[in-house]
Amino acid sequence: MVAAGGSLDSWSARSIVRTMFPLLVVLSIVVLWAGITLEDAEALLEQYGILAVMVPTVIGTGGNLGAILCSRLSTRFHLGMTELDPRDPSLWANVVAIVALALTVFGLLAVGAFAIGLVFGSALSLAALLTISLVSGTAIALLVVVFSFLATYGSYRLGVDPDDTTIPIITSLIDVFGVVIFVAVAALVVGV
Repeated sequence: MVAAGGSLDSWSARSIVRTMFPLLVVLSIVVLWAGITLEDAEALLEQYGILAVMVPTVIGTGGNLGAILCSRLSTRFHLGMTELDPRDPSLWANVVAIVALALTVFGLLAVGAFAIGLVFGSALSLAALLTISLVSGTAIALLVVVFSFLATYGSYRLGVDPDDTTIPIITSLIDVFGVVIFVAVAALVVGV
């Protein structure tokens, strides 16, 4: 972010470290929750191995969706085009695009997981995998939208370049909440 006087002081290594180091420390601690959740779900993931195969894609897709939306919002802030007005059709178009992309990717994930399961003998049906993937994917997409708006707007309001902060924030939060949601939905669907 260019400082008010037009200088590039905020692009110095010292400024970047001063801004990002505390944020990254906090986010590292937050991400530990995702690991603990996966460890707690070990029995479920061992019993239904295809779910363990799906976890990295679920987490990665959620983070990627967040990165896309944060980048779009950040660019709009830099251009002075966003006021976060709920009546702004462009903001709603971005939300619809993220949810539609999530439904597409998570639907394809379920189909791909089912195909892999056919080869390796998974006990889960296509309907079960679609339910797990689409329900958790939709919930993750909605969280992505909320967290992306909060992270981008919060960074902007604090005078920190959203391009620097939003992607680490959104990917860390979605790692945690994505795992929690995925494991919870999977446990409900398979009846564990």
